Amino acid sequence: MRTLHRAALLVADPAAPPVPDGAVLVDGDRVAALGRYGDLAAADPGARVRDWPGLLVPGLANPAGARLLEGRYHPDPREELGAEPLDVPVSEEQRGGSARRGLQRMLGHGTTAVAGPFTLPAVRTAVARSGLAALPGDGADGGLDPLAGRPLAQAVHRPLAVGAPADFAVFAAGSVEELEAAGAGCCLATVLAGRLVYRRR
Repeated sequence: MRTLHRAALLVADPAAPPVPDGAVLVDGDRVAALGRYGDLAAADPGARVRDWPGLLVPGLANPAGARLLEGRYHPDPREELGAEPLDVPVSEEQRGGSARRGLQRMLGHGTTAVAGPFTLPAVRTAVARSGLAALPGDGADGGLDPLAGRPLAQAVHRPLAVGAPADFAVFAAGSVEELEAAGAGCCLATVLAGRLVYRRR
């Protein structure tokens, strides 16, 4: 079924003007159309509609993926150690679960791509199974927020385009400037390959 994701403001490409009351039409795992909601809804009246408040942007790339997944420990909530990645020794048995939790937390920040290289088998497996794109990287340091210290244009993995993968995120922000000031912690939802993989409760 085709799904029309409607947002108060659509930023399909940070280099192009935003579209007020914009929408992304998703067919399977691809973007089928982009533009004003009214135009897309009229052209495809049978599409299911998801209404999102705020700003819809392309998925973000986290440049610190390797450090976060291979060099930090993402605690299980049952451990009562908080949600932030910890710099503590991790056994091989713990590494896979830590990486899966880390990837889930990244999705909660609008991340759809992570930078490697990933050298640990358990982490490579977790990244491959997550569906997030694995990008080349230089082992950059950083946290879960891919917008920390970077403008949106530098944090976007790839602009949304017709025929491209339907990877995007929705944020509780009214403008690009508001999003950059608030950071990706205001993520409301993340869509990866057309699937809703994160939604704030």
